[in-house]
Amino acid sequence: MNIVVCVKYVPDATGDRRFNDADHTVDRVGVDGLLSELDEYAVEEALKIVEASDGSEGEVTVLTVGPEQAADAIRKSLQMGAHKGVHVLDDAIHGSDAAATSLLLAEAIKKVGAESAWDLVICGMASTDGSMSVVPAMLAERLGVAQVTFGSEISVTGDMVSIRRDGDTATETVEASTPLVLSVTDQSNEPRYPSFKGIMAAKKKPVETWSLADLGVPAEQVGLAAAWTKVDASAARPPREAGTIVTDEGDGAARLVEFLAGQKFI
Repeated sequence: MNIVVCVKYVPDATGDRRFNDADHTVDRVGVDGLLSELDEYAVEEALKIVEASDGSEGEVTVLTVGPEQAADAIRKSLQMGAHKGVHVLDDAIHGSDAAATSLLLAEAIKKVGAESAWDLVICGMASTDGSMSVVPAMLAERLGVAQVTFGSEISVTGDMVSIRRDGDTATETVEASTPLVLSVTDQSNEPRYPSFKGIMAAKKKPVETWSLADLGVPAEQVGLAAAWTKVDASAARPPREAGTIVTDEGDGAARLVEFLAGQKFI
């Protein structure tokens, strides 16, 4: 089974995330970034599916859209075990929203399919920066295939894919036949850590870089100017104020209760 996994390079949540002053887009260049943690589950699921078929008749292609640094997301995926990567890189992509991103991913997947037909497209349940969860549905519509989303347990039998979807009040099972778009939650598996062997092997795996021209996508259909949504203004979070230090002189507990009550915590 041939699988395409869509991954995203996102700012590190533990680092200093910020917007660009010029256009209020998320700064993805001047900050530390990494493979979106939720996309690691998508990579792991793809690897599990291929390995279950002995890995002899399938491969995992990792696809990302983003700046030069986004190659790090591909590299991490290859270290985990993916077979090859595709990086859509073009200055005109800057500021693209979910609609434009789904267009770029769809055209890239079609190009991948022209070389080797794919059976599954797997995505994470959301990106850790935007958290919109809409790209898989948009992607399925653009590709003209079914979608089974938010899978917490995935089963593949032949060309049939079955998922368990856990809701707030009920659990349901959804099935569809390939080709299709699948998204998985952080309950679906436990992503593997890249081994030393995997890290070394990743250096020899092929990674292609495609521009808008390679995909046949006009520049005016992507980027900030074409975005349906954009940020008009942003302000840095105010610095944290110094906390209140209470010296315990025998009345520490009472003073703590007084403080909590004053903050309406109790």
